[in-house]
Amino acid sequence: MTTDDGTGSSARWLSEDELETWHALNILLARLPTALGEQLQRDSGLSFIEYYVLAGLSDQPGWTMRMSHLAVFANSELSRLSHLMSRLEKRGLVRREPDPTDRRFTCAILTDSGHDLLTDAAPGHVSEVRRLIFDRLDEAAQHALRDVTEQIRLQLGVLPIGPPRTTPPPPRS
Repeated sequence: MTTDDGTGSSARWLSEDELETWHALNILLARLPTALGEQLQRDSGLSFIEYYVLAGLSDQPGWTMRMSHLAVFANSELSRLSHLMSRLEKRGLVRREPDPTDRRFTCAILTDSGHDLLTDAAPGHVSEVRRLIFDRLDEAAQHALRDVTEQIRLQLGVLPIGPPRTTPPPPRS
């Protein structure tokens, strides 16, 4: 159905079926990080975003990433990420240092303690990801979900940065 939206342009309204899908997606987007965060908090004392940031750092050479890049990775404003990093620093999980290649930037660095906590948290996290998502999907549904989310990501102009880690991080060399 198309109607005038009051601004002189036409709105292409969602069908009943599309509206059901939209509501299901909204609930999933709102609830999934909370459910994963509850498991992480209960088992490892980490929030979902803390785990995600630590996992992102563990994937980088030297376990180091510029704060500005980490903010993009975590979909966070730099000031909000800075508060999160302060909390993680107090726990000895990360440290911040000037970027040696350009001291105008600050790097976040995963510490050995942070890596150890991440390694301990990963098995429970992957079990919860498997229970909530992959145990519900056959291979065709998994690929369809990935394909659709990739199309939406491209439509949003979001660069592929990588998913949260669901396997233990490799040992530091």
